[in-house]
Amino acid sequence: MRNELEYSLTRFKRAFDKLREGALCAHLELEVDGVIQRFEFTFELLWKTLRVFLKEKGIDAKTPKDCLKEAFRLGWLQEESQFLQMLEDSNETSHVYEEKKAREIFERIKGRYVANFANVIDELKRRLKEAK
Repeated sequence: MRNELEYSLTRFKRAFDKLREGALCAHLELEVDGVIQRFEFTFELLWKTLRVFLKEKGIDAKTPKDCLKEAFRLGWLQEESQFLQMLEDSNETSHVYEEKKAREIFERIKGRYVANFANVIDELKRRLKEAK
């Protein structure tokens, strides 16, 4: 199980690093679109990584929302409203594209979500050390 935790966290961290890099230097519309795609992928790995960590605790969460709720309940995540907005943004960007909305989501990614992801990674690293 430990290998699965490490593997999942490593994949999530790699995706996050790419997202952060893109968010810091994107200016053109095409670059912004790339950051939004990286966000979608990173969010997907976030909830799937949470699911692996929750499973290790004996909690069976199947959906992104279930994983977020359980992680909040356990105190692994802070700022619940931002993570729920993240879920909403991820769903929206994968189904509909509107330039104005995309720019708003990009600003949230750059302004808040990058920090939120970094906090989750730090928390899960602590949990991984505790699991040793």
